This record gives sequence, C-alpha cells and structure tokens, in this order.
Amino acid sequence: MTVKEAIDKRRAYRSFIPVEITDELIKDLAQSAQLFCSCFNNQPWRYVFVYEPEMLKKMHTALSQGNEWAQAASMIIAVLSKPEFDCVIKDRKYYLFDTGMATAAIILRATELGLVAHPIAGFSPRKTKEILEIPNDMEVITLVIVGKHSEEINPVLSDKQRTAEKKRPERISIEKFVYLNRYKENNTGV
Repeated sequence: MTVKEAIDKRRAYRSFIPVEITDELIKDLAQSAQLFCSCFNNQPWRYVFVYEPEMLKKMHTALSQGNEWAQAASMIIAVLSKPEFDCVIKDRKYYLFDTGMATAAIILRATELGLVAHPIAGFSPRKTKEILEIPNDMEVITLVIVGKHSEEINPVLSDKQRTAEKKRPERISIEKFVYLNRYKENNTGV
C-alpha cells in the first residue's frame, strides 16, 4: 500500500471487532512515530498504549458521552507532550505540531496494517491522567481508538454516526483551504 492509498483508505470508523494487540504491533506503530520529523529532532511525543482489558475498562470511564462506541476498541493510545519537550522559538511552540505529525504516521501505518486508528477529542484529560498516572505537567492531546473495522454497525451509534459509517463524510473543497501566493478571505482557490 502506498502512502496515498493509506490516506485514501483511512477512515474514522466507529464499529469494531476485536483484534489481537501484540508487542510487535505496538513496536511497529511506535517506530512510525519514532522516525517522523520534528523541530531539531526533539521528538516531543509520548504515547501510552493501553490494551490490557482491565486498563481499557478504566479508560472507558474517561470517554465523553457519544463515544461509547470506543468501548469496543482493542487498544487506546493516549497521545502526550508538553512545550518543554520541543522547540519554543519566540512565541511559537512546536510540540503540538510535531506530535500531531508523528501521530498521523501512526494512524497511516495502522491503516496500512488493516486497522482503524480513530483520534478523538471526546474524553476527560484529567481522568485520563489519573487512570494512566500521567504527570500533571503533561498535556493529553488526544486519544487514538484502535481496532479492526466491522461491517456490522455498532448499535450504540447515533444516526449521524451510523451515516458516517456507511459513507465517508463530505470533505470541504480544496478551494476553501488552499490559497495561492497570499491569503485571501474570498478565495477563488486552485
């Protein structure tokens, strides 16, 4: 699978069947992040791979309402960092950008391996820190829900989520986010 194919195939599915999580899989995903670019090669990302059933059950209590579907996942990856781990150049803090890029590498590698890696914002960072014993000075940026896609739609999904399972949600047009040579409010785009 090419990078382009992985990008095209990647979807934020919410219906899962169990998949075995192995040390080899975790190492494979982690190496995708490890090799990614970062400011001055600081590699500010930190990941907690949660896959033991008891710990997954605890993590379910950190999920927001509407993310009950994530309880069917085989693994949850907590994505962490803090500004001090990366470049701070004047008022520009790179840790979120660099960690986001490395996490995208994990997501694309998971897709290549036939998995779904779905990042979510619907969780309690405070509760996640408490459960995973993450220091207070660390920022929980996102949780990535990992599993194997199921063709059978998860019954806990809302109508909107069910629709998104069947058909990729519409993407905004390239003309709305690509500007040529300068930013213009009323962009005519590419």
